Amino acid sequence: MSAPFIFKEFSVKQDQCAMKIGTDGVLLGAWAPICHKPNSILDIGAGTGVVALMLAQRSLAETIDAVELIPEAYEQCVANFENAPWADRLFCYHAHLEELLEETEALTYDLMVSNPPFYTENNLDNEARAAARESSTLPFPLLVQAATTLLSPEGVFAVVLPFKEEQDFIALATKAGLFPREIMQVRGHENAPFKRSYMAFGFKKTRCLHHELTIETSRHQYTEAYTELVKEFYLKM
Repeated sequence: MSAPFIFKEFSVKQDQCAMKIGTDGVLLGAWAPICHKPNSILDIGAGTGVVALMLAQRSLAETIDAVELIPEAYEQCVANFENAPWADRLFCYHAHLEELLEETEALTYDLMVSNPPFYTENNLDNEARAAARESSTLPFPLLVQAATTLLSPEGVFAVVLPFKEEQDFIALATKAGLFPREIMQVRGHENAPFKRSYMAFGFKKTRCLHHELTIETSRHQYTEAYTELVKEFYLKM
């Protein structure tokens, strides 16, 4: 059994999850907008639960729900929630997102986040990992439908996607009545192409804030902007 991943205020076991803790999820947990002081949060495709746990640390939200379909990941997420300082605020549904949408009468959220599955060229190491990253389990139209259905009127939907998917996802969301309010484009180092887009949407049209984030200046030498984002979580920052 592998050792848990230790953050400053909580730890995360990940030995049962195909998708391990990585930069995508940690950046989403650190970046997702909470200036509107969300009282209820939903993490779609929670995996280990790390994004929900980071948002529990960052916010005073009374309800922090997650939904996870894969049984092993669900069980691990529940265990990580139960072991957290904020266990009384955290809950994970073992369900497909479509099942959660059937319960819409009782559910609305002020913040919804997702680090959804998607293929990249270098992450098809094994069948389980491929399944966890198969975008058909959380297709983009379903994510947009979930946001338009479950999001409160002043709510925010935050998602991380491959940079190449940014414009298509914005077009899909806009057509459904969700408008970009903040976008952060991320690259590994200064001379690298952008790899990820972090996007926040809301129901109101507003001027969209654009940011660029470079993670490293050289190997394991992190930029000031990246360090500022994650320093409340990583032990050695």
